[in-house]
Amino acid sequence: MIDLRSDTVTKPTTEMRKIMAEAEVGDDVFAEDPTVNALQDKVANLFGFEAGLFVPSGTMGNQLSVNVLTEPGDEVLIEQTGHIFNYESTAAAHLSSVLLNPQPGDKGKLSAERLDDSLRGNHEWEPH
Repeated sequence: MIDLRSDTVTKPTTEMRKIMAEAEVGDDVFAEDPTVNALQDKVANLFGFEAGLFVPSGTMGNQLSVNVLTEPGDEVLIEQTGHIFNYESTAAAHLSSVLLNPQPGDKGKLSAERLDDSLRGNHEWEPH
């Protein structure tokens, strides 16, 4: 069985370690790492996006996404079993100054009707 619970639970196989050791590398800060560049391009093309960005962990990807899609003081409605609410502590509040508001749902899915009832922001003292 393959354990996909977390990016920290999985371990590379011997073959994976060999490929990593032999991979051509460069400085990714200056976009000079051909392996990272190829991965970013491949995934961007796969999903039909202009560009991709490799990050070393799922948590980093989640927190970057929250940060670029919100502004400080925003409220993020999230299904109550959502990973960033249950397993990433207060990272969204600390890094992006947003409030996570867990909502009941169905296996990670939220209904539009239920969300309409949960929206706040009609008063200046509420999150927007």
